[in-house]
Amino acid sequence: MATQIFVNLPVKDLQRSVAFFTALGYDFDLNFTDENATCMIVGENIFVMLLVEPFFQTFIKKEICDARKSTEVLVCLSCESRAKVDELVAKAIAAGGTIPRETQDLGFMYNCAFEDLDGHIWELVYMEPTAVGQG
Repeated sequence: MATQIFVNLPVKDLQRSVAFFTALGYDFDLNFTDENATCMIVGENIFVMLLVEPFFQTFIKKEICDARKSTEVLVCLSCESRAKVDELVAKAIAAGGTIPRETQDLGFMYNCAFEDLDGHIWELVYMEPTAVGQG
């Protein structure tokens, strides 16, 4: 079995977060969805668990980081083209997200980021296939 990744993120309002990520084109696994959590499908083996803060707190002993004030993690997703990076960022803005910094174009690599409704930063990157040994 291939390794899977489940990124767990605390959210203030689950339904609002689901609406935000649905606007970006993501689907959710209803088998892992209730009033406390949902499983967002990012890729074949990549999932993001959106957990309401009180439920998230049951898994940790530390305080939940306020992602609007501090950054603990950058979630980086690869995209198949520069246009896809721009498309997802535009959808994020239209759905209420914000842009934390300017787009970076290094020629072989193109990236931009958005912050979701809870302040989590999502990096979107396109790399030329020859830059990563795929060309």
